[in-house]
Amino acid sequence: MRPAAQTARPAPPPISGHQPTLEGVRAVAALSILVYHVASTAGTLTKEDTMGWLYNGGQVGVPVFFALSGLLLYRPWAAAVLDGRAAPRIGLYLRKRVFRIMPAYWAVIICFMVTAGRDHIGDPVTWVSLLTVAQTYFPDMWWESGLGPAHLGQLWSLAVEVAWYVSLPFTAAVLGWYARRKRTHDVGVRAKRLLVGIGVYAALSFPYTALMFFPERNPELGLWLPRFFVWFAIGMALAVVTVWARLDERRPVAVVCRAVSDSWAACWVAAAMLYVVAATPATGPLTLLIPNGFWTSTLHLVVGGLCAAALLAPVALAPAGHPALGAALANPVMGFLGRISYGVFLWQLLIIVGWYEATDRVFRGDVATDLPLLTAATIAAATASYYLLERPVQRLTRRDRPRRAPVREPSS
Repeated sequence: MRPAAQTARPAPPPISGHQPTLEGVRAVAALSILVYHVASTAGTLTKEDTMGWLYNGGQVGVPVFFALSGLLLYRPWAAAVLDGRAAPRIGLYLRKRVFRIMPAYWAVIICFMVTAGRDHIGDPVTWVSLLTVAQTYFPDMWWESGLGPAHLGQLWSLAVEVAWYVSLPFTAAVLGWYARRKRTHDVGVRAKRLLVGIGVYAALSFPYTALMFFPERNPELGLWLPRFFVWFAIGMALAVVTVWARLDERRPVAVVCRAVSDSWAACWVAAAMLYVVAATPATGPLTLLIPNGFWTSTLHLVVGGLCAAALLAPVALAPAGHPALGAALANPVMGFLGRISYGVFLWQLLIIVGWYEATDRVFRGDVATDLPLLTAATIAAATASYYLLERPVQRLTRRDRPRRAPVREPSS
């Protein structure tokens, strides 16, 4: 007969397959960025005697997206280190990333170039920089901001994501080498070493941030990957913990995971409080500009990362079928918005800026009336993008997907 304590052991979080609650988190991140862009283009953020500055906190959607990438894409490498299986095949991994990201992205770039960017349609440098997601690396281009053209300003974060995708196999190899240096069959020892390595990886963001200001100010560095290691590291650490909880039956890791997931309300209250802090000028100006001081930039990283962690951790660490989180994030509406969230991210500024320019109301808009219209238009464009382009491409790439051996379950 099984001991009572062992029988009552909480179920560990899932580490493979479709997780609808994470789709819900993706939807929240995409919509928060959408609301922020509507408010900023309408000029609401800087209006005096209003609470419009609160919309500035919508930028926390970026660290949420980065942390989600860290969780979902690093998790197979974490499982390989902790379970002793082969690591993901790099060629297949990169090919899947290209087919997932680029077709819809290229469609947005083409639409931009034949509409708002038509004055530069004959410029090969513009085409190359945009089609390769490298616009933040090209100095002295025709656009006014280092973020890129105003209609594509949000895509700076996709440039960071792509750089992280390319670097992930190398990062995972270094972390795996460090974890395996101590020869042991103890999953917990290897997991702790992975977490230490990820902590060092995250900490690199802060000396890099210092390079933005010393010995002289170099704001363009604020748009490159090393500044955001810490946000990706949040998801990577959660990936290690979820795999650890599933593999190691001797330690109460699953108990800790369940405690965090059952404290989802407290975590989300903390995330809301951090959102308010992130909205204030303490973490950067109420514009699309990069934070203009070292301590402001550092606080921007810390507060944004903590907000993302507070939102994502209870969802990532929850067992499958958690009732409260499922009701909030895995309902049909959030599931649909999560599926089309990439399109919501891609198309939003082309629609938002185009609308305000066409109506001659840039920085003179009204969020109360404009937000519902622009949200509906963006969702419509994202839906078309998903069903006409993204989903067909995904189906093609799944035809030759190799089957991966499941992570072993602990005996009970």
